Amino acid sequence: MASDKPKAPPTVPLREPDREGGFSVVLERRTEKVKPPHMYQVVMLNDDYTPMEFVVVVIQEFFGKDLEQATQIMLKIHLDGKGVCGVYSKDVAATKVDQVLEAAHKAGHPLKCVSEPVEF
Repeated sequence: MASDKPKAPPTVPLREPDREGGFSVVLERRTEKVKPPHMYQVVMLNDDYTPMEFVVVVIQEFFGKDLEQATQIMLKIHLDGKGVCGVYSKDVAATKVDQVLEAAHKAGHPLKCVSEPVEF
C-alpha cells in the first residue's frame, strides 16, 4: 500500500569485540544494484494523407526538436515508412504517443504513432 513505510535494505549483523571485552553488534548495509529502466522509442508511421507540415509541427511540439531536426525525421518517416522521434521510459513514451494521436485526431489526420522497446 502507499501508506506503508518502505522497508530498509537488508543488513547483516556482525559481532565485534568492544572495549570491555564483550561483543557489540555492528550492522553493515548491503547496496543493491539497480538496473536502469527499459527504454522505449516513439515511432511515427507514414501515411498518404497527413500533410508533411503537420508532421513537422507535431515533432517540434511534442518532441522538442528544432525545425531542421523535425524536417529530417519527417523525411525519414516519408521515405522509410517510419521514423524514431525520441527514446523515453515506458510511461513517458506512452504519454507522447497519446499526445500525438490526440493532436492528429483533433486535426482530422490519420497519423499513427507507436512505442516499441529499444533493442540493444
